[in-house]
Amino acid sequence: MTATEEFTAGGSRDPHELEKFRRMADAWWDPEGIFRPLHRFNPVRLDYIRERACEHFGRDTRDIRPLTGLRILDVGCGGGLLCEPMARLGASVTGIDAVPDNIEIARVHAEQVDLDIDYRATTAEDVLADGETFDIVLSMEVVEHVADPFGFLADCGRLVAPGGLVFAATLNRTPKAFALGVVGAEYILRWVPRGTHDWRKFMRPSELVDGLQAGGVEMVELTGVVFNPLTGGWSRNPRDLDVNYMGVGRKAA
Repeated sequence: MTATEEFTAGGSRDPHELEKFRRMADAWWDPEGIFRPLHRFNPVRLDYIRERACEHFGRDTRDIRPLTGLRILDVGCGGGLLCEPMARLGASVTGIDAVPDNIEIARVHAEQVDLDIDYRATTAEDVLADGETFDIVLSMEVVEHVADPFGFLADCGRLVAPGGLVFAATLNRTPKAFALGVVGAEYILRWVPRGTHDWRKFMRPSELVDGLQAGGVEMVELTGVVFNPLTGGWSRNPRDLDVNYMGVGRKAA
């Protein structure tokens, strides 16, 4: 999976990663283009965020806008594939990305579909420096593209308000993930451009947990996300974290 964000020494920008995603910015909203895998992946992560957020904040999942009144920050928002459905669920959404081209694409698309989303070309540490906090922070398919993953996760944790949640997703650093997430996805199936992922940046679940804990967030659940080649769809599998996985963490009130 792909997304963008940040990192240099002492910060979050990785120039190589930023340039890579700048070249792909125009393709975000093409469901059959280079971000097709992310469009296919989106429903399972959206359902997960909605379910766990409703459980935690005592909302009715049958409500059309169950996240009304909650502030959500999507870190590394790309073209806004998560921001827009979160806004439709009633949340007040801020999307940040270190690639200005991505933010411009996101803004234009949000205007076209009449959604009010606060998009900013900035980084997690800059938002943190401004003293802002959010009820929910999303870090989905981002950490594998940053230069200092541990520091990035800690910043995401610090951006969560007391009693809030952070959702994170990435790829596990396993031989299976290399075979499927890099060789299979980039070279055989050609789902994403070659060079999209660096297997060395994939993150083991224990590392994800430690990074968020450094930001004051306790991971409460991890679940695998697996691809079914027969249906072309993704589904949750809590027993299989070998390749793609995601989870939710909680900050004490």
